[in-house]
Amino acid sequence: MPRVSSDGVSISYERDRGDGPAVVLLSGLGFGRWMWRWQRDGLAGYDVIVPDTRGTGRSEAGLPLLVPRLPRRLRSRLLRSRFRYGVEGLAANLEAVLDDAGVYNAHLVGADLGGMIALQYALEYRRASSLTLIGTSHGGVDAVAIDEDVPAQLLSTTGSPRASTRERLRPVFSDRFTNRNPHLLDRIIEWQREYGAPDPALEAQLGALESFDVGDRLEEIRVPTLVIHGSDDRVIPVWNGRLLDIKLPASQYFEIEGGSHACGVEHAEQVTDRLLSFLRELEATPASV
Repeated sequence: MPRVSSDGVSISYERDRGDGPAVVLLSGLGFGRWMWRWQRDGLAGYDVIVPDTRGTGRSEAGLPLLVPRLPRRLRSRLLRSRFRYGVEGLAANLEAVLDDAGVYNAHLVGADLGGMIALQYALEYRRASSLTLIGTSHGGVDAVAIDEDVPAQLLSTTGSPRASTRERLRPVFSDRFTNRNPHLLDRIIEWQREYGAPDPALEAQLGALESFDVGDRLEEIRVPTLVIHGSDDRVIPVWNGRLLDIKLPASQYFEIEGGSHACGVEHAEQVTDRLLSFLRELEATPASV
């Protein structure tokens, strides 16, 4: 896997080279790049880049040396506040990846924290051709707040490591999906244990998500944007997607009825088809090239 140094931290990324435009897939909170396996199949022929978010997969965490060794309760409090990641820094990591890859125009596709990185990137840098925001919020006081019990679920340490991972996935998927797909869920648990963020990095990423706020800057984002949200999202409530569509100047909205937070997995075909339709619309419009 290629690597690039950004702010003293090594960031890794995968690349599926194709003759089509560049598409960058930005993973959600703590999730490994496995979460895009369905979309990557659909994007065959595009130049697909999938970074490991800082602290995830093979990317370094870059946390203060002693903080990850502190007792869990104290560590989590510090990593979600004083020592949290900033979305600005994660956007700078993305800029370093695109520069290293020699990509000057890219369609950015992000889920929750990845969508926030895409929004921040579009505000601060110039390589974004379009945005696709899946289960994302603009943050701040105008956003619909995450239910107060969700962060505790996402950081659950119930039972064995495998049992904890299963518990952390509960708010991400619908009960119907988990009940009907036990074998796939077992595989997802193993993928997440192998490629997901370890707890200190997960806590620092959660701090970035919780502190994000670009609600008063959305009118500055002029690139075409597709907003996708599941109506039954238990992590980022669906009104956040609707608000993004209202506030962004050049957006279109696709709501998945009954869709969960992880709609890119649970409703992979719908999400992939809508994403491909959006990209093809842009390719057919000379002004968007």
